[in-house]
Amino acid sequence: MVECDECAPPKMHTFNTPLKWFMLFSMMTAPLLNSCHKAEVEAHEEEKHEDSKLIVTRPLKRDTTVAREYVCQIHSRSNIEVCALERGYLEATHVKEGQRVKQGDPMFKIMPRIYQAELKRAEAEAQAARVEFENTKRLADNKVVSDTELAISKAKLEKAVAEVNVAQTHLSFTEINAPFPGIIDRLHLRQGSLVDEGDLLTTLSDNSEMWVYFNVPEAEYLDYASHEQPEERKVVKLMMANGEVFKEKGRVNVIEAEFNNETGTIAFRADFPNPDGLLRHGGTGNIQMNKLVRGAVLIPQKCTFEVLDHHYVFVAGEDDVLTQQRVHISEEIEDLFIISEGVTEKDKIVLEGLRQAKSGKKVEYEYEEPEEAIKHLKLRAE
Repeated sequence: MVECDECAPPKMHTFNTPLKWFMLFSMMTAPLLNSCHKAEVEAHEEEKHEDSKLIVTRPLKRDTTVAREYVCQIHSRSNIEVCALERGYLEATHVKEGQRVKQGDPMFKIMPRIYQAELKRAEAEAQAARVEFENTKRLADNKVVSDTELAISKAKLEKAVAEVNVAQTHLSFTEINAPFPGIIDRLHLRQGSLVDEGDLLTTLSDNSEMWVYFNVPEAEYLDYASHEQPEERKVVKLMMANGEVFKEKGRVNVIEAEFNNETGTIAFRADFPNPDGLLRHGGTGNIQMNKLVRGAVLIPQKCTFEVLDHHYVFVAGEDDVLTQQRVHISEEIEDLFIISEGVTEKDKIVLEGLRQAKSGKKVEYEYEEPEEAIKHLKLRAE
């Protein structure tokens, strides 16, 4: 019986040469060799960690200055609304928006013709009253008229002079001059506009010195106000909205009288010189003010590690056995934490070698004074 190739069963491959057997053996043993090599490397690293010594230090207790930031609002020393004092047509505008003016510079002129006419009429009436008074006085000196008539004539003269002063005042209101040096804001009315008494013409800001207001919580206010503050703590910095620090330093000069019951804060005011006019009224930023923390317990940040959002350190006991201790952080400084609870300045905490530190393990270590540990913190931090 003849079998066709299509009906024949598939042939089984056989490894009938030494090369094929070697390839099969290499494929089977490669993962095992890699696993053994990895275990050997890990064992070597573990042995290396076991042989290395830890470095421990102590928390440092001392008075410390902490920088605090507060959102602030920037105001000009003087910022006023320039309004019309009389009714009439705006005859002339002598300034432009954004222009700097000096004290006494002309700004606006309201049509003065009516007030000029009133002044002339008042001056004429005053002149007639003066002539009448002089004639009455001569007659009184000659005993022709009584002293009563002289007094009435004098009163009429004084009233006429007062009317002149009023007319001069109204006329002066038509010329609006800068009351102090500053910068002109937006012009609200244009030349030729009909102006009513009290209409807003523009705003004038004196930006030579800026008043910066920021709100301080009640507890921090009490800490500030209950102690005599050194001059350096009254000096503050301004972080502008672009993230840069304003080159001029300010000084806290005013604390307002009342707390805000809704926020539980009280407003402080710091004054900043503004010689270049960079700061403008209505700006915002952040005030950086130093706070003195008395008897602060300081530890390097690198001493801590986190477990479930809590911070811990390793403490070396008297028997050199490590224990894991939770710490509470009250303030954060560059490279340092201020600890409110958990360790004291008498405890020894692990500074270097946290990876090989284990709770309950007896270790050998080198001790480093806290002043030295903090001094070389940036150099040694990894």
